[in-house]
Amino acid sequence: MSLTSLDYDTREKFKEFVRKEALDIPDYEVVDVEKPKLYKEIFPFKSAPRIAFDGIAVMPNIPDQLWISDTTFRDGQQSREPYTVDQIRDIYKLLHDLGGENGKIEYTELFPYTDKDKTAINKCRELNYKHPRITGWIRASRNDLEHIKELKLEETGILTSISDYHIFYKFPGKSRSEMVEHYLEVAEEALKSGIAIRLHVEDVTRADIYATLVPLVKKAMKLADKYGLPVKIRCPDTLGVGLPWPETALPRSIPKLFWLLNKGLGVPSEWLEFHGQNDFHLGVSNATAAWLYGASLNNCTLFGIGERAGNIPLEAMIFIYSMIKGSFDGMNTRVLKQIVRYYEKELNYELPSYYPLVGSNFNVTRAGIHADGLLKNIEMYLPFDTEELLDNPPKVVISEHSGVAGLTFWINSMFRLREDEKISKDHPALRAIQDEIVKIYHNGRSAPLKDEEILALIKKHMPDFWEKYSNRL
Repeated sequence: MSLTSLDYDTREKFKEFVRKEALDIPDYEVVDVEKPKLYKEIFPFKSAPRIAFDGIAVMPNIPDQLWISDTTFRDGQQSREPYTVDQIRDIYKLLHDLGGENGKIEYTELFPYTDKDKTAINKCRELNYKHPRITGWIRASRNDLEHIKELKLEETGILTSISDYHIFYKFPGKSRSEMVEHYLEVAEEALKSGIAIRLHVEDVTRADIYATLVPLVKKAMKLADKYGLPVKIRCPDTLGVGLPWPETALPRSIPKLFWLLNKGLGVPSEWLEFHGQNDFHLGVSNATAAWLYGASLNNCTLFGIGERAGNIPLEAMIFIYSMIKGSFDGMNTRVLKQIVRYYEKELNYELPSYYPLVGSNFNVTRAGIHADGLLKNIEMYLPFDTEELLDNPPKVVISEHSGVAGLTFWINSMFRLREDEKISKDHPALRAIQDEIVKIYHNGRSAPLKDEEILALIKKHMPDFWEKYSNRL
């Protein structure tokens, strides 16, 4: 199958589903099979997954309300040294500040199993924050559910593996219908106890959507009606194989998946959530597609820290939120700088310098032509006001390529000069400083100059300026 191939079988199934839903046929039953459906035509294993189109495009369906949910302490913790109780509490406080007065970081989730887990949950509870709400995460097990009851949590996620890869090989000897029945039994037990639930339909982007997912969701919505509690559907793209384009075919199409759940099955947008992985660099694109096509929630981790290639970066989705809604709705993006510093100081975790939005090089230029552009108009090489939104003014690194323009911008920025105080690149002392910099690199220097080296040159060649403005350093 090439990229341009049409998957006619998937196309016809989607059309058939839409026709049935238009006629309001109430029930779908799980279709059991003797052999697992592994979609080898698009997941050949010895090659990269293949893209299939079905010739049908669904339209955007942006919910009125969008939120971010957090899994920093659950999925985000599975790829690093575990957080201590105090670290969980500290980061939870920062998430609260980041989410702002409108609680746009709607909830976080934690394991409920060990004494440490339970202590961390209670330490966060002591802060009495309305948001992020504290929720749990469990396997589809009555024993696991007892931990949620003990902690008196109002909501928990329940792992409900949905693809045949998981049903047949994680639970050998069990059929699709047996596993779906088991998931729903645990879900109903939680609802009987007054606990709202999220069904985490693991590996949904490799699942038999119509034969397994649709019946599960139909029955789950009946339970929600019966008990008057939310039954949310989280869609984990477990291996990052989801695709963000509406013309692609299920099960990989994130737009069609959420269109089907919302428009086809009537699951409210506020009960739909995406949990993405970044194995193919499509994590943020898929998460954006989830918002655009019907899901209100995106499940993320700080800095995308997570298993394998990582999760959806929470900070990225804050900015995507603003792109879609035209506002941050009270989210305090300047808190991101505090979180970066906390990770560096308390966790000894340093982000790659080129990391988007909060990496040390994000708004730094080494090119003289870019520095010259920044001098002429600050918006020329910046997508937004990084000082206003990230508490991080643009910077220039002084090297052999930065030139007089780079030096000029560096001085104006370092000394925090007001508009009427800023020097121009025609300042007579700048050429002398630049000549010394050229000599330094002519003599074999390759690394950028350190701040103290540049300041020494300014003090030498601009003594009056130094005396007037050095107190601002």
